[in-house]
Amino acid sequence: MNPVAPELTLPEELLLLALDPQRGKPDCRNRFLEYGVAGAVLAELELRGRIAERLGRVRVISPSAPQDPLLAQVLGSLPAPDEGFAGGVGAKPWIRRTGRYVEELCLEHLVGRSVLRRETHRFLGLLPYHRHPVADPALPAAVRERFAATEAAGFPDPRGRTLAALVSAIGLSGAVAQGGRRSRSTMRGLVHDEWTAYAVRQNVRQDKANRSGGSAGGGGGGDD
Repeated sequence: MNPVAPELTLPEELLLLALDPQRGKPDCRNRFLEYGVAGAVLAELELRGRIAERLGRVRVISPSAPQDPLLAQVLGSLPAPDEGFAGGVGAKPWIRRTGRYVEELCLEHLVGRSVLRRETHRFLGLLPYHRHPVADPALPAAVRERFAATEAAGFPDPRGRTLAALVSAIGLSGAVAQGGRRSRSTMRGLVHDEWTAYAVRQNVRQDKANRSGGSAGGGGGGDD
């Protein structure tokens, strides 16, 4: 097992599970991955005792900045602690509003740590876009190995359950789950128990509804 893997945050693990190691392209719709990364940051902050959720609203309960610069930046952007949850921020709209920005921050953080490389391509030779292949294939392999071990054990710990729920919420379970339909069904059920994943899935379903109600949308990612 790669010793670096346990030091990764939830959004970093989710990105390494989602990105094809060689091509640097996600195995789900990129917009869904943006939602997932934003939700994973909130989940990591909750696991570290910095935020709490009630009735879909997020409130800072401990403003002390984590050592991780990405987590510290996101925590600092959330409303300051107050009395009650009325002054918090809605999880679903926050994820929708900040997903792209938070994912970009996380990608830049991983590129800066030489975990990922950034390649710039041009669509039709004009519009630039980025791909993020891994710098060391051993790291995403270790992340997938650890996820498979947690899956085989039935997701016994809170961190593993949260990651599995986020994987399912963004339509990634078909690409990473090893246990077939039963395992994917278990992961889908976890979404209801993890508020961050549930808020992510609400945004994913909103996009799907908008797409089916407008122009036909194609490609990418399995169902949740």
